[in-house]
Amino acid sequence: MPASTAGNPDEAGFGVYIHWPFCASKCPYCDFNSHVRIGGIDEPRYLAAFRRELGTTRERIGPRTVTSVFIGGGTPSLMQPATVGGILDDIGRLWSLAPDAEVTLEANPSSVEARRFRGYRAAGVDRVSLGVQALRDPDLKALGRLHSVAEAKAAIAVASSTFARFSFDLIYARAGQSVAAWREELGEALELSGGHLSLYQLTIEEGTPFAALHAAGKLRVPDGDLASELYELTNALTAAHGLPAYEISNHAAPGQESRHNLLYWRYGEYAGIGPGAHGRLVAGHERLATVSERAPERWLAAVEQQGDGLLSAEPLSRQEQADEALLMGLRLAEGLDLGRLERIGSVLPGRGAIEELVARDQLAVLSDAGRRIRATPAGRMVLNELVLRLSASFESGSRRR
Repeated sequence: MPASTAGNPDEAGFGVYIHWPFCASKCPYCDFNSHVRIGGIDEPRYLAAFRRELGTTRERIGPRTVTSVFIGGGTPSLMQPATVGGILDDIGRLWSLAPDAEVTLEANPSSVEARRFRGYRAAGVDRVSLGVQALRDPDLKALGRLHSVAEAKAAIAVASSTFARFSFDLIYARAGQSVAAWREELGEALELSGGHLSLYQLTIEEGTPFAALHAAGKLRVPDGDLASELYELTNALTAAHGLPAYEISNHAAPGQESRHNLLYWRYGEYAGIGPGAHGRLVAGHERLATVSERAPERWLAAVEQQGDGLLSAEPLSRQEQADEALLMGLRLAEGLDLGRLERIGSVLPGRGAIEELVARDQLAVLSDAGRRIRATPAGRMVLNELVLRLSASFESGSRRR
């Protein structure tokens, strides 16, 4: 077994996700569990709660080898480096760390300054992900971002000089965005990029201010044909620059993929720590789906009272696990290992369904003895339909032999 997965019951590894739920402001497109607290945050109290929930999780699942840590939010770069260090110290105390463990922290350009970044690096962070979102000032304003393009570029420069690995996010298919405008903006982003970019199409999420504007006809986003054209252009330009898509929205040079995100898409095991965090934990012979209290103050009180902020920790059936693994794996350019799918769910997609989707040019069977399938570019455009068709065809692995 590779060193990075030694000690883990899941061959894909074990990660820890830390959710810091606080932001300086709430963006109008965002449906993440993020909250603004004008009166400030009792950071030492939250640090103590994170440590306690980590300890309770260790009691629940036992020893592990941590292959990745991701500190997301919210805006984790609003935390003091000492708080980040305290969390990472406890993760290292409770579990062993793989020699190549990746530790990522999300940051907003408006909360970046060199001394703070050096503090995160000293605390153990080795990768930063910047929420740039646009390289046009009017668009940043429309997206509710607090930083300017100049601040974003300065933050990228600080990240590049401080960390061995960094990434930044952009949102495209924005209101009024043309193919030519995105071509120019993405070209600028590629010149600024390191080894990784996350490029997301704008989606209208229920319950957000953008959803209300969209429903009222005051916010128009590109239609399906234009959105598809923007997506195809994104894949073409990133590949030409040496950052091909390794997942639907993520692009990287070979070896620069986000290890934590690969853990999700390969359906590995991860602990979700913090308000609103979700997890997939292996306890005994079961895989548990964990969900935490979203409201920060209620989560904090629950942890202080009972040791964690979990609302539920429900066992997943083998069928549910297979469905999740299928959905996640088909997002990857490397595709889905059918042998792993069978080990997880004791099922395989029916041959007839696979052959049908191959004939439609929506699915490809890769050369390693037909034990890996991958969505084609056409299949990725209708991924949900692809997953439903394959899931409906599941049959016991023993029947396939």
